[in-house]
Amino acid sequence: MVKSRRVQVLLILVVLSFLLIHFLPCSNNGHMEEKPSPVHILILSSWRSGSSFTGQLFSQHPRVFYLMEPAWHVWVTMYQNSAKVLHMAVRDLVRSVFLCDMSVFDAYMSSQKKKSDLFQWETSRALCSPPACDSFSRGDIITAGNCKTICGKYPFSKVEEACKTYSHIAIKEVRFFDLKVLYPLLIDPSLNLKIIHLVRDPRAVFRSRENTMADLRRDSNIVVGSQKTKGEMGPYNTMQAICKSHVEIYKAGSQAAPSFLKDRYLLVRYEDIVREPLARAAQMYRFAELHFTPELQKWVHNITHGKGHGAQAFSIGSRDALRVSQAWRKTLPFQKIEKVQNVCKDAMDLLGYRLVQSEEEQKNMSLDLLFAQN
Repeated sequence: MVKSRRVQVLLILVVLSFLLIHFLPCSNNGHMEEKPSPVHILILSSWRSGSSFTGQLFSQHPRVFYLMEPAWHVWVTMYQNSAKVLHMAVRDLVRSVFLCDMSVFDAYMSSQKKKSDLFQWETSRALCSPPACDSFSRGDIITAGNCKTICGKYPFSKVEEACKTYSHIAIKEVRFFDLKVLYPLLIDPSLNLKIIHLVRDPRAVFRSRENTMADLRRDSNIVVGSQKTKGEMGPYNTMQAICKSHVEIYKAGSQAAPSFLKDRYLLVRYEDIVREPLARAAQMYRFAELHFTPELQKWVHNITHGKGHGAQAFSIGSRDALRVSQAWRKTLPFQKIEKVQNVCKDAMDLLGYRLVQSEEEQKNMSLDLLFAQN
């Protein structure tokens, strides 16, 4: 009797195994469509280079989960170290964010953290729409001001929950000074990383940094050391370090690029974006495998053709982007221009920015001559 029951059980198991193998969907047959791997986009830039605006080009796309400078938390917590020492911690944090593992922030934030404790969380449309916030829809163009007012009360767990629902994950970061640091991410099989390297005319960057010097003091100390930020040459020492990093990143990404960087590095000049916003946005979207929707085309046009003067630092609003990008030509004394050109000459030559030779030339040189292609 017992033997007969064992035989029956074995027969049932055989039949169930047959059914499981032949009728349930699995990865080796055509019954289940595999979810495509997310695309990971790193906007690599430096402070006051138009990176917040460029980040918004991606943040406002309904398929993109975006975070602005998550490594800010690393630098605030470990501010006594140099940028080079912090590279590894920043890279590890960025990798975790790309994989939607937000537990990485536990090392830098309170255990009682909320979504609103995340640096500049309100600049992320993904954190202002479901499932991170129910007050807007995922297709809405959402301003940071509206989001901050309405969506701040949600728990931090919503950041990871939201991240996992998007096909593209984009990060804007200004705390990498060496592309080689990112090589482990580029060969990581769990990532599909594309790098947009955003640069801006060093003279415009310098002028913008002058207006936000107090806000950038801690970052400048980490970049060059507190002693080198002091005195008349302090701002130029910081600019020299930033320009040198752009040169090294560009060379590693395009001139001596390893095979795994093929079609995964794109250099973009901010001046070209503000001169041809629709064309350059379309170029970046193609690179990132994103569709440029009519709603986004309208938004890009409106935000770059407004009447604003861009007076508020770190805020994105409608402005005359081309005019604002060239404000340094009228407001920066020629003596300062000469010093910036001296410490950033290699970067300007390599990235296609013409040197201004005199005060008269500064006032009269056309845009085409200032920003001619190499």
